Amino acid sequence: MNAAIASPARRAVPRRGRLVRRLPVLAPALVALLAGLWAGLLRLGLDIPELRPGLAAEHGPLLVLGFLGTQIGLERAVALARPWAFAVPAAAAAGAVWLLTGLPAEGGQALLALGGAGLLVVYVHVHRIQPSWHNVVMALGAAAWLIGALVWLGGARLATVVPWLAAFLVLTIVGERLELSRMRHPPPRVRHMLLVAVGAFLVGVALAGTWPEVGVRLAGAGLLAQAAWLARYDVARRTILMTGATRYMAAALMAGYFWLAVAGVVWMADGALLGGGFAYDAMIHAIFLGFVISMVFAHAPVIVPAVLNVALPYNRAFYGPLVLLHASLVVRLAGDAAGDATAWRVGGVLNEVAILGFVGLAVVTAVRARRL
Repeated sequence: MNAAIASPARRAVPRRGRLVRRLPVLAPALVALLAGLWAGLLRLGLDIPELRPGLAAEHGPLLVLGFLGTQIGLERAVALARPWAFAVPAAAAAGAVWLLTGLPAEGGQALLALGGAGLLVVYVHVHRIQPSWHNVVMALGAAAWLIGALVWLGGARLATVVPWLAAFLVLTIVGERLELSRMRHPPPRVRHMLLVAVGAFLVGVALAGTWPEVGVRLAGAGLLAQAAWLARYDVARRTILMTGATRYMAAALMAGYFWLAVAGVVWMADGALLGGGFAYDAMIHAIFLGFVISMVFAHAPVIVPAVLNVALPYNRAFYGPLVLLHASLVVRLAGDAAGDATAWRVGGVLNEVAILGFVGLAVVTAVRARRL
């Protein structure tokens, strides 16, 4: 999983110079993040330079596959500690760079598909070592990455690809949380409930491209069921009663589960993910911003040190970007619901301010920790 949404149970042994050795992969991922955010501002209608024709249309793939895909692949490669596994983040990073150069998009799409295939191989390898349902769920997420990239490479509209990108991130995160839920020793029937929800979601995603009214609603029901399971059985329900970093992480997690539930409700109510407009905006950003970015904010203090050997101690100021993210998402989705372009645009800009604010705060915190 990415360096910001992974489990602390998979820490690698710190090694000197790790950050420097991984800069060739990290730098393109950060460029993909910044380019994806710039593309998001273009999609919000801001009067800013386009930089490259067609950049706005690649907003989603740059952020989901170019940035998060690279980070997820890097974390998995570190956890597996096999040199060949680092081909996964390398392919994702190369695909993002290719897209940004303006060369024929098929080359970048193929590299991104290669990254998804590689991640699937990683999970299959891990499952052979340690058979478990959580590895199966995460492998399904990797398969969704691969399918989405291949669908895009085949010339499909990005709106058709989006459900697969959502499935990639949702199942990666849900698989991680299923792994951590073992700490509470839930009975088998509890785990089976989540697996049924995952199955319904995947079937719905598979149907969404050809039978959207049924597929999107079924996928929405699966999202809602997964959110309910996480809210009820995830360890965050208990750890939010603690203090410091533990409470911060739990608060971010629980807020993310709320938005996953919102996404499920909106998907079930609308049933037309391919239609575009305000409804489409609400359907995708409740997941990608409310759910996924909450997971990023939650786990960065744990995963950044594990993957990069860079200390990132808990900072109470982390609550600032977290609160701004969710408050601005409320404004954005309120604008979507009312058809208010101004609220939608203001909320969208503040979403990006929250993300950049967290990145900047994390860098400052890490630099200060290094000097102590």
